[in-house]
Amino acid sequence: MPTQHVKNGDLLIAEPFLGDPNFERSVVLICEHNELGSFGLVWNQTVQLHLDDVLSDDIYPEVALYVGGPVEKNTLHFIHRRPDLISKSRLVAEGIYWGGDFDEIRQMLNLGTLSVTDIRFFIGYSGWSAGQLSDELKRDSWIVTPASGEALFDTPTDQFWRAVLRQMGGQYRVMSHYPTDPRLN
Repeated sequence: MPTQHVKNGDLLIAEPFLGDPNFERSVVLICEHNELGSFGLVWNQTVQLHLDDVLSDDIYPEVALYVGGPVEKNTLHFIHRRPDLISKSRLVAEGIYWGGDFDEIRQMLNLGTLSVTDIRFFIGYSGWSAGQLSDELKRDSWIVTPASGEALFDTPTDQFWRAVLRQMGGQYRVMSHYPTDPRLN
């Protein structure tokens, strides 16, 4: 496989036998990639907490939290598809926005004007220093594909890794059926 190049808005799909428990069967959305390194959020790892469990402010609807990655798990990040409602957002890729005014978000969630299906919250993040991700790509640890805002928000979390690979077709469709532990096959 030729060396893959990463850009903002790409998905990193963990190879089936990556061997890193932090990223087993994970899909990471790359929010920022430049010469200094890369920042991303694991899209498909849930945690048994809700947003109001980690904030001192009340959030009225139950808003699920996700594990963004193993780095700085005391930080909160969010991705959404509503730049029309959330000011100060940064475009990651078409239909995908990072950050914004959290006070607006909290108020809109509590008023019901922002749907929990349009935003996702993460504790921690995934980060790579300069050259680190390139080295991992050369070792075929990750498969790179562009993200789709619609697929990100509308595909069930527990099916996301397989769904992305199936959508890519060919050898990736076959890979989507690999067992988690081939010894049990």
